[in-house]
Amino acid sequence: MIREGGFTRKSKAVNEIPSASLADMAFLLLIFFMVSTTFRKEQRREVVIPEAEATQKLDAPRKDVLHLYVERDGAIFINDQKIPPERVSDVVAPLYEETDRKLVTVLRGDRDVPYRFIDAVQKELQEASAVRVTFYTNLEQRIKRERR
Repeated sequence: MIREGGFTRKSKAVNEIPSASLADMAFLLLIFFMVSTTFRKEQRREVVIPEAEATQKLDAPRKDVLHLYVERDGAIFINDQKIPPERVSDVVAPLYEETDRKLVTVLRGDRDVPYRFIDAVQKELQEASAVRVTFYTNLEQRIKRERR
């Protein structure tokens, strides 16, 4: 038989927010954002790279490299953004200063681009004081070696 008073409450209400599961919630949010985030990939440019007898590998960090594409029709793309030829220096100059003058501009010109377009880009890069410019080329021997 149950006597008077019955059951007694052992715990009392607490005026605090429980923090035991906060780490679990933070971990779940972290996983959610990692899974749902998409990273933008560079768009491939249809540029036929010219051949060279000798090349050197570029040893600059990726953050200090600016890819500048020149297509056959003279269209200029800087990191996937089409830029008018007369604005190349306006775009490159601030980027060059941001990297503390370590920026390396990789000029990827199509093999069939008329030289006047390459010359115009070089003059714009000189105007932007971007002195570290390389030309991207293919080395035929390297291509054959990789296929083996």
